[in-house]
Amino acid sequence: MTVRPITEDDIQALIDDRLEAARRVEVEAYLVRHPHLGRRVERMRGLGDALRDAFAPVAAEPVPARLTLAHLVEARRRPRLPAWQAAAAAVLLALGGIGGWGLRGTLSAPMTGVDALAQEASANYAVYAPDRLRPVELAASNSDELARWFSARLDRRVGVPDLSTSGYRLMGGRLVATPHGPAGLLMYDDPRGTRLVMLMRPMAQSGDAPMREHRTGSATGYAWAQDGLGYSLVGASDPAILHPLANEVRRTTATNT
Repeated sequence: MTVRPITEDDIQALIDDRLEAARRVEVEAYLVRHPHLGRRVERMRGLGDALRDAFAPVAAEPVPARLTLAHLVEARRRPRLPAWQAAAAAVLLALGGIGGWGLRGTLSAPMTGVDALAQEASANYAVYAPDRLRPVELAASNSDELARWFSARLDRRVGVPDLSTSGYRLMGGRLVATPHGPAGLLMYDDPRGTRLVMLMRPMAQSGDAPMREHRTGSATGYAWAQDGLGYSLVGASDPAILHPLANEVRRTTATNT
């Protein structure tokens, strides 16, 4: 029996969950033999989940009445307009669309404050926590350099919390981009390999914001702000474990901001 070679289309179809059962078995076996591709699939799935979560509020919006099937069928039954009338209608429709899109921004405002920070932390957790190749840019041995790097880019003096007494060691960190500017990302893990991600960045408004829980898929997070700097700790751990850790981070960073 001739076995078809595994192609890029097969890998993408696996990520999109579009493979037949028999072909899925072949592709998954191929990924076991090529772990670097398996890691890539994990990253792509995590990024896809993060994007779906980020745009879920938009996807949940109702379909505009002018785009419903009944409206489109009715429009096709109407007599065609002369060319000059059709052109004029197109101009008016375009102007209305521009105005409507501008109004949409006022009716469906993007997330801000701690809610936006929580969403950004969850998205970065989904991308970097599963990465077994290069989850961080600077290792834990460079924690002093990490603190200097973050402080320079965030324009705030920040520290690197030590969670070793709670059973989590620092793996390292990296700078990441958010819609609200650069953010520092720190990653921790425990002896079983369970990873946590902490995101920190300046907030638009100075002052404090109380800690709040947020959930995305299987991950739980706690986000807060103190002295104008926002933090969010995210992981797949039990909230009974994660919440005390977040409180410990908040306690230790209070002296570093």
